[in-house]
Amino acid sequence: MITRRRLGQLAAAVPLAGLGPPLVRAEPAMRLWPAGPPGGAGVSVAEEEVERSPPPAPLRDRILKGVRQPALTVFRPQAPNGASLLIAPGGGYRWVVRDKEGYECAERFAAAGLTVYVMSYRLPGDGWAAGPLTPLQDAQRALRLVRREAGRKGSGLDPARVGVMGFSAGGHVAGSLGLMWDEAAYAPVDGADRLSARPDISVLAYPVATMRPPLAHAGSRTQLLGASPGPEQEARWSLERRARADAPATFLFHAADDASVPVENSLQLEAALRAVKVPTELHVFEEGGHGFGLRFAKGKPAEAWPDLVLAWWKRRGFV
Repeated sequence: MITRRRLGQLAAAVPLAGLGPPLVRAEPAMRLWPAGPPGGAGVSVAEEEVERSPPPAPLRDRILKGVRQPALTVFRPQAPNGASLLIAPGGGYRWVVRDKEGYECAERFAAAGLTVYVMSYRLPGDGWAAGPLTPLQDAQRALRLVRREAGRKGSGLDPARVGVMGFSAGGHVAGSLGLMWDEAAYAPVDGADRLSARPDISVLAYPVATMRPPLAHAGSRTQLLGASPGPEQEARWSLERRARADAPATFLFHAADDASVPVENSLQLEAALRAVKVPTELHVFEEGGHGFGLRFAKGKPAEAWPDLVLAWWKRRGFV
């Protein structure tokens, strides 16, 4: 059996295949919480990495269930441009997708010069004391650690150019971070927690945004808030209800034919951000479905999304 530690060692030792130059590599994961994450006394789940498409499938499809030790896996480019990117993959708040919305996208943007950190995060239905606040705890901590790394002498990175990108339920994690970065989600652990958790720029891919029926993604809503949340909980965790003028500039993209997370999630969030004058760009593709990442966008209008994101970043001076 290949352990998570061994997978990290292999990733660090072997050049990644794909769009990046041969020196783009993944490093072994860095834990978010050195002494363990907060509020775990009632947690009994076992962390497990599941291979959904075992070899010889051409593309790997791994998921991480029962996250106990959230971590960052770093992809360092051959020619860093000074910008850092934190990626939160999706998984419906039931698991965290490893490859499709994590490592593959990290490789793509590391090839463009960004130093990319792929995040695993704890899941709100696994018994953590913070409940729905749990993924936000991890997102705040992760962003602060990325900013600390960027601020280290000789890093070549700019702590004022730290972005976030989230997919599906990971889009809710990233979107919550962009709108709730200054909430005291956990007690400070070390000096990194004195740093701001606000992303400098945000990209949300077919995000779970609202928690209000009928547009909410039912599975994510149940995992985050339970079977019967009240209207106050729905409003607290509906991103379109949390729009604020000091939110980071935000890029959204979604497919009109998304049958899992209705495109209205992005439409409503974009309208709410625009209403408070947050710089926002939205792309709605005619085709793409849900969860397309890079691999399932090929040959469809949605295939253009990475280039659109890079062009937007360039216009905003992020890269």
